[in-house]
Amino acid sequence: MEKAIILLGSNTGNRKEYLNSAINHLALDTGKIVKISSIYESIPWGFNSKNNFLNQAIIIETEIESSTLIKKILKIEEKIGRKRENNDTYISRIIDIDIIFYGKHIINTNDLIIPHPLFVQRRFALLPVSEICADFIHPVLNKTVSQLLKECKDENEVFLYKKGRNYIKNKK
Repeated sequence: MEKAIILLGSNTGNRKEYLNSAINHLALDTGKIVKISSIYESIPWGFNSKNNFLNQAIIIETEIESSTLIKKILKIEEKIGRKRENNDTYISRIIDIDIIFYGKHIINTNDLIIPHPLFVQRRFALLPVSEICADFIHPVLNKTVSQLLKECKDENEVFLYKKGRNYIKNKK
């Protein structure tokens, strides 16, 4: 049994419903969800969009190998309505499901890199993951998630999600 730490994100349509749908599919198809973070809101990272992201982190206990887990995750994204583009640019999306950690494993294949290579650069990812497992030690950097959050140079503000909020600004 492994614990997988997964980050969910959505910035189009009914964002909160897409996060809920992803959690339900993950619970049915991948393992037992043992922790769920609050929902956070932030501006898109790495591209411009008028739509803010909602992000949420979960911890799953699973018996599924990481290579199978990523395949199941891609199918879940497809079921929810994500259509992947064959390019390397970031775009708005209905749902994005990333494996941040898979136990203490370090994986580097054509299909999967764990720990997630950009995790430590993204405040919107660090904050919800820190909420549910602040003391988890990054297996490559040997620092806790809370340490990584304190050291993060990403200055974009991340807020607890409140329905009806329509502003997000960059931290100065």
